[in-house]
Amino acid sequence: MRPHSRRPSRRRPAKTRGPVWLFDLDNTLHHASHQVFPAINRAMTQYIIDRVGVDIDEANRLRVGYTVRYGAALLGLVKHHGVDPADFLHVVHTFSDLPSMLRAERGIKRMLHALPGRKIVLTNGPSVYARAVLAELGIEKLFERVIAIEDMREGDRWRAKPDAPMLRRAMRRAHVRLADAILVEDTRGHLKSYRRLGIRTVWIVGHLPAARTSSGAVSVRMPGAGRPHYVDRTVQSVRALALGLRGRALGRPAAKP
Repeated sequence: MRPHSRRPSRRRPAKTRGPVWLFDLDNTLHHASHQVFPAINRAMTQYIIDRVGVDIDEANRLRVGYTVRYGAALLGLVKHHGVDPADFLHVVHTFSDLPSMLRAERGIKRMLHALPGRKIVLTNGPSVYARAVLAELGIEKLFERVIAIEDMREGDRWRAKPDAPMLRRAMRRAHVRLADAILVEDTRGHLKSYRRLGIRTVWIVGHLPAARTSSGAVSVRMPGAGRPHYVDRTVQSVRALALGLRGRALGRPAAKP
């Protein structure tokens, strides 16, 4: 009689719940205001002039207005002017020398690695551009996925941050509970919209353009100064975020009244 052989268990190990970091890309993981944003804005304006047939003032008004209204200028251009999304994204995110334009914190790879939990990039930029930036910064392998604007579509309808249904769908596909998500973002409007979903929020301000007061003096934003109610923490940098989490976790959002 053969000895009974026990089959190996096929039960998968239970997943441990922990934070899932949703990192914006521009002005969060790198200093886009240095050269990248000015180049993108110039390219967007010229694209609108060429495709829509308006002057530079109107083109700038449309670019800024659609960004504020829809979260991304692309959505307004598609909806109101029938712009080809793939062509637009390619043209305005093509650079002659992207590596020379990038500025990021020294040691950002080490700081990101020190953050516990899963990490995802959530950007209104296109995938090719996002992955090129991450690769150039040497941090692409630290992120399990990139959710770019192409991934936010619902059928033929384009979506972008801060669209709430889009985020819910994206998180379901990534198997992320909203209660576990922490959004790290420079745009306050996105933080405000997603805080209502129960997501924890971190406002990163170190790469934001300095604001000038009425007297012409430069106003420097410091962590904790004037923090909006929908922001759980304000930090200058990824380094400050990583150092601030040593020995303590980011608190859960307060319960709604």
